[in-house]
Amino acid sequence: MSLAVGIVGLPNVGKSTTFNALTKAQNAQAANYPFCTIEPNKAVVAVPDMRLGNLAKIVNPERIEYSVVEFVDIAGLVKGASKGEGLGNKFLSNIRETAVILHIVRCFDDENITHVENSVDPIRDIEIIQTELILADIEQITKKIEKLTRDAKSGTNKEAKAMLECANELLEHLNQSKSASSFSKFDTEIFKSLNKELRLLSAKEVIYGANVAESDISQDNDYVKKLRDYATKNNHEVIKLCAKLEEELVGLSDEEALEMLHEMGAQNSGLEQIIKTSFSKLGLISYFTAGVKEVRSWTIKKGYKAPKAASVIHNDFEKGFIRAEVISYDDFINLGGEQKAKEAGKMRLEGKDYEVQDGDIMHFRFNV
Repeated sequence: MSLAVGIVGLPNVGKSTTFNALTKAQNAQAANYPFCTIEPNKAVVAVPDMRLGNLAKIVNPERIEYSVVEFVDIAGLVKGASKGEGLGNKFLSNIRETAVILHIVRCFDDENITHVENSVDPIRDIEIIQTELILADIEQITKKIEKLTRDAKSGTNKEAKAMLECANELLEHLNQSKSASSFSKFDTEIFKSLNKELRLLSAKEVIYGANVAESDISQDNDYVKKLRDYATKNNHEVIKLCAKLEEELVGLSDEEALEMLHEMGAQNSGLEQIIKTSFSKLGLISYFTAGVKEVRSWTIKKGYKAPKAASVIHNDFEKGFIRAEVISYDDFINLGGEQKAKEAGKMRLEGKDYEVQDGDIMHFRFNV
């Protein structure tokens, strides 16, 4: 499974416009970071991070390179997707390959844009897609139960009995139209083992993107309020955006974009919030290297120890790891750079067991 975010939504909710804005952001940032050829349905965008700019003011590097997030535009969904209706099977298989779901929800009225259900109702729209994900999971878990039952009887798999018990409980939970993410054993090792194989759709982290009209940017309309209440009860996050406006903002400078947002009563870009939140929901953090050639953000999973974190630069760094020289971001900025941080005793030498923190400025010593 890739560390990607799948964008889903019913027709005419703003999903394609949101993806177009992300694609433009990808192209706008192309000079700032390297990436491979991207398929038409994917956008790899830089994660906005003002810390890199602050580091660059001190180091004055030739270039800045950001961490990135990959977004995948999932094929459209209709009722019955779990039974293969429309592009259902493709839709579901594409979601299975992503780690987080960004669900764009229509929260605006516009008589010129037809809604597939003939009215605007964010909660109903969410539940249509949620139902399809749960139905697909029921099919998956039912097949797994059949196999586990055979394994438990034959005794060939020692864990089959406990796994079967968990699977049956999960099936009962799903049959009540409840998502796998709300299953009582969600955080147990046995469920994690089961889900690692099945990649249950309704177990994925969800972010709701409330797509509003420009007139509703400054304050929540009734649709957004209902969506926020629903999301809070289900432990999900809501980010409000005007997809149409976000697409227009990408072509502007940072100063121009911020000025336009402030004029409309918004403090920051919804698209920027989506990118940052997606990065966090993927369980990712960044550490930095800062030199005259480049100031760069390196992406790692939260919890990585120093040798594993070093491997994202080069595998040899992990194999021959000796130690890491670490300066916290705050110390680097407050003291005016690496040398002054060293003189103030703020550079630490860390070993193999050090868990890298978000914002650490790192220099690795290794020998191969």
